[in-house]
Amino acid sequence: MEVILLERVGRLGHMGDVVRVKDGFARNFLLPKGKALRATKENKAKYEGMKVELEARNTEMRGEAQKVGGGLDGKSFVVIRQASETGQLYGSVSGRDIAAILNEAGFKNVTRSQIAIHAPIKSIGLHKVPVALHPEVEINITINVARSADEAERIARGEDVIARREEPEEGEAIEAGAFFDRPQEGAEEGEAAPAAAAAPEAAKDAAEAPAEDAKPARKPRKPRDETE
Repeated sequence: MEVILLERVGRLGHMGDVVRVKDGFARNFLLPKGKALRATKENKAKYEGMKVELEARNTEMRGEAQKVGGGLDGKSFVVIRQASETGQLYGSVSGRDIAAILNEAGFKNVTRSQIAIHAPIKSIGLHKVPVALHPEVEINITINVARSADEAERIARGEDVIARREEPEEGEAIEAGAFFDRPQEGAEEGEAAPAAAAAPEAAKDAAEAPAEDAKPARKPRKPRDETE
């Protein structure tokens, strides 16, 4: 389907561009959201009549978004969540959650649809989140997900809290390795000693046992004399 864009849309194009898109994308997103019109002869003429008004409105909205973005870009927000020892959240941080956090911080006009994440956050740590305040204005914020305020401060300082919980100390690793290696070496020596001791005994028994083939052969009997 061909449509006329009424504003800049991602990688599709800018206001006034006629582009071809999939029917589903047009029917489910572009047309109901007021971002485009079907590229019919009537709508092309309609767009020319709307063009001046659309450009004026776009300039005003872009200016407002730039003001908001100036105070929001690069900011960090802490989110406290329960998580396992490996850092996996018991739940997630969604775009709706992030929008609510920004609203509580004073950025009232930020909506869920402007939080440009493809999937919810499911682990602790620092997460860069794009926020599309306007089709031509996109900024980035940082969501610091932690299990406590103290942990959030450590994460902000660059400390790897997951590594501290998962990785054993070097001394502990060496001691554990020595504990498991020594019994194996002793077992191998213990098994080798009886085998070595049994070898001479077997050789001695073999030497003392008489061989069946060594028995003396019987002498042939002399034939009787018929004259007797």
